[in-house]
Amino acid sequence: MKKDTIWVIAAGAVVGILAVVLTKLGNPANMGFCIACFERDIAGALGFFNWNIPAAVQYIRPEILGIVFGGFLTAVATREFKPRAGSMPVVRFMLGVFMMIGALAFLGCPLRMVIRLGGGDLNAVVALVGFIAGIGIGVVFLRQGFNLGRTQKTGFWDGFVLPGFMVVLLLLLLFQVKFTETGPLFFSAKGHPGVDGSAVGIYAGIAISLAAGLLVGWVAQRSRMCCAGAFRDLFIMRSGHLMIAVATVFVVILVLNIILGNFHMSFADQPVAHTGYIGNFLGMALVGICAVLLGGCPLRQLILAGNGNADSAITVFGMLAGAGFAHNLGLASLVNTNAWGFAAVILGLAVAIVVAFVNRK
Repeated sequence: MKKDTIWVIAAGAVVGILAVVLTKLGNPANMGFCIACFERDIAGALGFFNWNIPAAVQYIRPEILGIVFGGFLTAVATREFKPRAGSMPVVRFMLGVFMMIGALAFLGCPLRMVIRLGGGDLNAVVALVGFIAGIGIGVVFLRQGFNLGRTQKTGFWDGFVLPGFMVVLLLLLLFQVKFTETGPLFFSAKGHPGVDGSAVGIYAGIAISLAAGLLVGWVAQRSRMCCAGAFRDLFIMRSGHLMIAVATVFVVILVLNIILGNFHMSFADQPVAHTGYIGNFLGMALVGICAVLLGGCPLRQLILAGNGNADSAITVFGMLAGAGFAHNLGLASLVNTNAWGFAAVILGLAVAIVVAFVNRK
């Protein structure tokens, strides 16, 4: 087997195994790794939204910090750390905002979509169709020359912005800092709301979560793992290379869930999920098109930012802001009766298409 093929298989296996392990150790069911959900939790911890009640989604997630650190250290070790930036930072920030809104409409990033598929959540099938549709729209514009600008060498310290931000977050987490008597920082007192309103898992321990993130950051950096890139390459180049990693994640999680008795095939009664098919389809369609225009899914954005890409760092900050918008404005967990959430996703799709259309070369 070629070395790069071994890397993508290893990346998929590592992510799949760790997703199940972290769930057993305390992370919410079917949410061993979810980039969007975990970034949303970080935004909540920082006070980007506050419900003034014991919130379930406010915690500095070590997995996110570890992924960035893992990608950064690997890039430095392999001499691939190259601070670079392109153009249109405001557009990238805005697309990051809408990518988060779309992910929270579904309640998960593309990686969690695959994890939910491995747990038998049929709502993720609807989301997968939407994700592929969104990527297909993005590919149409790529074929027409869409480009937000070529990345160029930038100031050396630009590449350290997001890794440095993650170091600050790690210190805040370890010392449980409270800036005011009533916060922030905010830390959840209970788990994510379950389908019956009860609390489900909160989080695994800091050390194991950080170690898992470091490991995922390492293999994701070496394999170039990207859920959106897998379908994009399949459509454009007929290459299934990156798809191997996505398929491996699914197979590993499926097998482990069956062995552990955690596989439950259904639409209803799935943990941290809803059955609004319109929201699941459109939300992930929005994630798909934004990921194509931005050059990678949420996981890939973290890795690229760790490699010194300032454009991806801007996208990550946009996603954090998007989490604040989604929860403060009641846009998260889009269902058929949520008019504002539906409108936000439609607006995001319209904005993404306009951005793609006007930036064809």
